[in-house]
Amino acid sequence: MKLASYIADGKPCFGLVTGDGVVTLNHRLGVATLRDALAAGALAEIRKLAETAKPDHRFEGIKWLPAIPNPEKILCAGINYRSHAAETGREVPKQPSMFVRLANTLVGHEGEMVRPSVSQSFDFEGELAVIIGRGGRHIPVERALEHVAGYTCFVDGSVRDYQKFSVTSGKNFPATGPLGPWIVTTDEIADPKRLTLVTRLNGQEVQKSATDLLIHSVPQIIAFCSDFTPLAAGDVIATGTPEGVGHRRNPPLWMKPGDALEVEISGIGTLRSRVVDEK
Repeated sequence: MKLASYIADGKPCFGLVTGDGVVTLNHRLGVATLRDALAAGALAEIRKLAETAKPDHRFEGIKWLPAIPNPEKILCAGINYRSHAAETGREVPKQPSMFVRLANTLVGHEGEMVRPSVSQSFDFEGELAVIIGRGGRHIPVERALEHVAGYTCFVDGSVRDYQKFSVTSGKNFPATGPLGPWIVTTDEIADPKRLTLVTRLNGQEVQKSATDLLIHSVPQIIAFCSDFTPLAAGDVIATGTPEGVGHRRNPPLWMKPGDALEVEISGIGTLRSRVVDEK
C-alpha cells in the first residue's frame, strides 16, 4: 500500500494512494493523522478498506504534506555509504553516526525547499527513509524490520557552511527536508537492501546507489537508535546518502532558486521539490 498525508478541501488529511487519487481515511478510521493510525495499529484495517474504497480526490485536488507531518523524532544517519565516506575523507564509522532533525524542517512532495538567507552553500543528499510502525526499546537487530511500517524518500538538505561548525545547525534550517511522496508499506518492500536510489538536479543525475551498499543496514540502525531512545510509531529514520553531493564536487554544485530536485527510489516513487530563496 501507499499511504500519504495531504491537504484536501482546506483540511489536513491522510489516506491511501490509488492510481492518480487518494482515499481519505481520517473519517473512516476516526483518527486525525497517519502517525495516529500507525500508533493505533490500523494497517490491517486500511488494507481491508483498500479492497473496496474509491478515491475521494485526484492528485491535482490536493496539496502534499510530508509523508509523516508530525513525527516525534527524525533520526538521521551520517556517513553511511562507503562511497560517501571516501569522497568526504571520513573514516567508516564503527557504529551508526546519528543526528537529529526538527519537524519544521520537513517539506511535502512538490513543495518548496527554502535556501536560507544567511548562506548560498545549499546542498542535496538523497536518502531512503524508514517509517517506524511499532515502537520499542532495545530492539534486537534480527527483529528490527518487524517494527517498520514502510519506506519513503527523503532529502537531507544541508547548509554546508553552518554544518562545518555544527551539524545540528547545518541540518535544521526550516523547510530543507522533503519527505515523501508517500510511504510504501512493508508488504510491498520486504527487503530494503534491494532498492536503487537516484538523485537528479534539474534533470541531471547526481547520485545513484543500490541500498545494499549501506555501511550499517536498516535493521542495525533501528536497533542502535532504540538503544539510546525509545522509538515510537511515526518516527522517521533517514539512512544516509551516497556519493555525489554538491560540496565534494569541483567546482561545488550548490542548489539555487529555480532548481528542481528529484529523489527516486525503486519500488517507492519520485519525490520532487523546487528550490526557493527565504523570504
